Amino acid sequence: MDQQNHNMPQAIGDAGSMPNPIAAATPYHAIYQHLYHQKQQQQQRRTICTNQYREIEQTKIFKNHNLPLARIKKIMKADEDVQMIAAEVPVVFARACEMFILELTHRAWTHAEKNKRQTLQKNDIADAISRTDIFDFLVDIVPTIEGGGEG
Repeated sequence: MDQQNHNMPQAIGDAGSMPNPIAAATPYHAIYQHLYHQKQQQQQRRTICTNQYREIEQTKIFKNHNLPLARIKKIMKADEDVQMIAAEVPVVFARACEMFILELTHRAWTHAEKNKRQTLQKNDIADAISRTDIFDFLVDIVPTIEGGGEG
């Protein structure tokens, strides 16, 4: 085994080589492969979270935003219970929205890759929502794709 895949079971083989036909024929090959990919995805999510927290801690200039603060403030003021909004609140909400979008996209991308596609589709988002507990609040908003989706 090479150093890159030291945790990977021998039955899976290197990405660039043919897997061992005897090992691939075992009934546990698919299970090992699934567990390996699941572990790899967890590690990617941990890395993303670590990078996000590091970026937040190192942020000193809060003037550059990817989402429009005026729009966020307008949405917040749509609630009649909200009277005033401190200046830093839309900035925090913008960052939270960015992190939410990143997490949902990453989980949807995992579904697209599993189906050997490089384009995110609506069913990838629906799958990410249905398989992740933290997105349960979206289950009623995003309809599930029945019959039209893969996997």
